[in-house]
Amino acid sequence: MSVTAAQGFRAAGVRAGLKASGKPDLALVVNDGPLDVAAGVFTTNRVVAAPVVWSREVIGGQDQGGEPGSARAVVLNSGSANACTGLQGAQDARLTAQEVGRLLGAAPDEVLVCSTGVIGTPLDMPRLLDGARSAAETLAAGAQAGHDAAVAIMTTDTVPKEDTVVRDGWTVGGMIKGVGMLAPGLATMLAVLTTDAQVDAAGAQRALEAATARTVNRINSDGCMSTNDTVVLLASGASGASPDQAELEEALTELLGMLGRRLVADAEGATHDIAVTVTGAVSEAAAEAAARTVSASNLLKCAVAGNDPNWGRVLSQLGTVPEEVCPLDPDKVDVTINGVTIFRHGALGEDRSKVDMTPRETRIDIALWAGSAEATVWTNDLTHGYVTINAEYTT
Repeated sequence: MSVTAAQGFRAAGVRAGLKASGKPDLALVVNDGPLDVAAGVFTTNRVVAAPVVWSREVIGGQDQGGEPGSARAVVLNSGSANACTGLQGAQDARLTAQEVGRLLGAAPDEVLVCSTGVIGTPLDMPRLLDGARSAAETLAAGAQAGHDAAVAIMTTDTVPKEDTVVRDGWTVGGMIKGVGMLAPGLATMLAVLTTDAQVDAAGAQRALEAATARTVNRINSDGCMSTNDTVVLLASGASGASPDQAELEEALTELLGMLGRRLVADAEGATHDIAVTVTGAVSEAAAEAAARTVSASNLLKCAVAGNDPNWGRVLSQLGTVPEEVCPLDPDKVDVTINGVTIFRHGALGEDRSKVDMTPRETRIDIALWAGSAEATVWTNDLTHGYVTINAEYTT
């Protein structure tokens, strides 16, 4: 189970006809309470989709005088991003919230809206609204309903992505989509998380920001940031359990960590999941900056695709991190790939032929020996499959 694992939630996933393939393309997740707490993090791209603008306002309570940190439902469509669609796109996002609100007996500013798909394609509103009505009629609390919702938000994903974390008396669950345009800024992809814990809006927002910062915000699939990135958390309070802030953050971090790994595993055309871990940095921010820089190297990603433990591409990329961001001495750096240290203290290490690159998971460990902080950024290799998928995406 995913978004329906926690008490107080129903979901649906239906075929609205937005996709030419006829596959499911509209999902609805509803919080039946008693609480209606909501939190969200969104793309930092300055080119931003209309549904992100709408949902930011709902979370902030800025639209029609609503309460900040409050929402009763989220509606998500795939097939069109409703990005770069001008005034019509904004009107369509608002109309979607109005209709879903009407169906649920809620105000428009109690409904979050998410879209994913091709940028610049207007929504087919008659089909979308018919799909919303169908989803509202088929809402259910069981595992199948949650799974149907996870299927309906897929685009080039090959599998739905769901996970659940159970704690003593309360639960968090979630669904996520994304296989390309995964370079984060506060959030990545579309994700809906639910919990039946009793939490307030401020605590939920802090916990979500902390969890995303160390999980999905440390994924860099292809260096391309989406216009639609959204991660929302809905809390129903239906369990009656009241975890403290640290417990909530830990559970959300565990859940988003698992969901994030599912994104990497399904990345477009990927044959390797790559964990770039930097240790011995002067600060966690420095370690993250170094790991993120190395993970962005297309040369390195191509080498991994070819099962080539080319440590030179690690070092050359590492050296581009500004000194003021991450101090390092190249003569002290170690690089270990899949357990074999092939570069040690500025010189050749063990024979690179000892590195087994055939497993799906590739571990690149970089020791700076400058401090005690560390961070890991996940990426994937770059293959012919990625080029093919994205060359043919709109054709």
